[in-house]
Amino acid sequence: MYIQLNSQILYYEKHGEGETPFLLVHGNGESHEIFDELIPKLAEDYTVYAIDSRGHGKSATPKELHYEDMAADMAAFIDALSLKSPLFYGFSDGGIVGLLLAIQYPSKLAALMISGANLEPSDLRGSDLRRVKKEHKNNPCEFTRLLLEEPHISVEQLAQINVPTLVLAGEKDIIREKVTRKIAANIPDSTLVIVPGEDHGSYAVHSVKLYSLLKDFLQSITQ
Repeated sequence: MYIQLNSQILYYEKHGEGETPFLLVHGNGESHEIFDELIPKLAEDYTVYAIDSRGHGKSATPKELHYEDMAADMAAFIDALSLKSPLFYGFSDGGIVGLLLAIQYPSKLAALMISGANLEPSDLRGSDLRRVKKEHKNNPCEFTRLLLEEPHISVEQLAQINVPTLVLAGEKDIIREKVTRKIAANIPDSTLVIVPGEDHGSYAVHSVKLYSLLKDFLQSITQ
């Protein structure tokens, strides 16, 4: 399905008929399709909205990509569909979008779940940051430019997040572990899980492993 928000056309899919809405947002250069294995599990209990961020998948492509614009899109999406107390999970860039959404639109979410998110471009491990720089030099595009120039999220901003938050990362993530721990340490009422043996996306992209991590967290905050 398509929806026009902020002069931008976004594509999304809706699955399930649960009382609680559950938004899923993918990472850099990806689409909602990375959640194809996760969606059927979540759809047993929730109404799942799997969204292609602006410039990704089947959504329209703007001249430039910025995380704050993507967060504004998600806030507008929630309002346009009159979603009540939605849950949000974002992978990688989607996690950054989730952080900004919770910071800048504090009344929108009931809970936030992120994995593999960073606060600054320099938060990537050295070898991965060098790889992105080389890729952008050889083939400049908005996806790699975005990774190299954004985000810029402060610990003061993290402290403003006022919903239960799950912070995930793989043990072998491309994001420095100290950064993931820093994110969790500065968000009130947050839960940190470093997933053993996993890399940046091995448990989240085309995988059902993520399901138990999300469900365990959601059960813990409703008990």
